[in-house]
Parts: sequence; structure tokens; C-alpha cells
Amino acid sequence: MRNGQGERVKNEKKKELWRSVKFLLFSVSAGVIQIGSFSLLNELLHLDYWVSYLIALVLSVVWNFTLNRRYTFQSANNVPIAMLKVAMFYAVFTPASTWLEHFLAGQQGWNEYLVTGINMVLNFVLEFLYDRFFVFRDSLDTNDRAKK
Repeated sequence: MRNGQGERVKNEKKKELWRSVKFLLFSVSAGVIQIGSFSLLNELLHLDYWVSYLIALVLSVVWNFTLNRRYTFQSANNVPIAMLKVAMFYAVFTPASTWLEHFLAGQQGWNEYLVTGINMVLNFVLEFLYDRFFVFRDSLDTNDRAKK
């Protein structure tokens, strides 16, 4: 491997590592929104557990999508198409995670916050891979921030 090519590979690895760190940080902020809104809905309004979870999940998804599209993946792609792709992910993830929440917390008696945390970790890993390799694959680093 020539030195120039090796340097390019090294720079790409750094860029991907930084992209992963940004995704983690924005996901943590989305997690704060999710757990905060879940707590308000579950503890103060006493909504059904799954309703609280579902509303909190939607709020965190919108937040996370907005920040990650702009800053992590720096994508200039069509927002409705990208959001539709994310909606496709959640069309599968949401019923599966809601069922898992209901089964573990509702039927098996697991702690509601532990189960929510498990689903948040699953969501983080699966959504990063889905966003990186499907939603934004062809539009990475194409927005005005990336061109600076």
C-alpha cells in the first residue's frame, strides 16, 4: 500500500470514528428526551406503559433524525425520502420493541426502566447501522457543512 493510499484509509477511519462518536452523543441526547418524556407520561400522567413508551420513542426519533442528518451524516438528501426510510425502520422496530417492553415489563415483571434501557441500546446500534448503510449511504457528507 502506497503511503498516500494508506493516509487516505487512515483519514477515512478517523472520519468514521468521529461520525460514530457524534451519533452516540446525539443518541444520548435523544435518550434523555425519551426517558424524560417517558417518565412524565408514565409517572405523572399515568398513561398505559406502552403508550408512554411509544410517544417517548417518537419524540426521540424526530430529535435524533434531525440532528444526525445535519451533523453526523451531513446529508443533503431529500428529507421526506430519508424520513420515509427511517419510518420503514421504525415500522419494524417499534412493534418489536413495544412487544418486548410489554412482554418483559408487563408480563415478566422486569423493571420498566431496565427494559426501556435495553430497547434504547438495541435502537442505538441498529439505527446507526441502518442510517449509515441504507438511509444516508449515497449522500454522506453532501450538505453545506460538509463542504466547508
